[in-house]
Amino acid sequence: MSSVRDLGSPNRVVLPVHARVRFVLVRPHYPENLGASARALKTMGFSRLTLVKPSRLCVPEHEMAFKMAVKSWDVLDGVEIVSDLETAVSSAGEVVITTGRRGVSYVRTPRELGPELAGEATAGKEIAILFGNEKTGLSEDEQRLATRYVRIPMAASQPSINLAQAVQLVAYELFVAALEARPHTEPGR
Repeated sequence: MSSVRDLGSPNRVVLPVHARVRFVLVRPHYPENLGASARALKTMGFSRLTLVKPSRLCVPEHEMAFKMAVKSWDVLDGVEIVSDLETAVSSAGEVVITTGRRGVSYVRTPRELGPELAGEATAGKEIAILFGNEKTGLSEDEQRLATRYVRIPMAASQPSINLAQAVQLVAYELFVAALEARPHTEPGR
């Protein structure tokens, strides 16, 4: 993919969390989820997206990824593809694992975890947030890399929500927490 210009608004909020958080999709299968994840991240100001062992279809160049990205092609263009999870999280001081599994201890909601992660990112800590494959999630070995766990609460007994929707919800909660934590200045100062 050639370099794509940023088609977003030149007026945007830029927070320290945007430069310190990497969203990592592990073994993603569907190119539509890749494109929709890129769009979800861009709407919240994020652009750091890594794929670990994507399926042969789940690549930024796929026409459905491009179609679903809707003016977030610069995020697709910047996707990093790596062959193993250790490489994807090598610079991270915190590795947050998303899980839909029951019985995992110390799981927080994105709303609970957002303020802590925003504070750590503002202090300069690199953070990786991992999302598993659409059908199988993250393996037990992959989950061992976690320093924290997050689960999106659901009212229905669904096994999980769509990958791109999960990316959107986590990115939203992190963005809102970072917005609320930023210093406010008085008008005229």
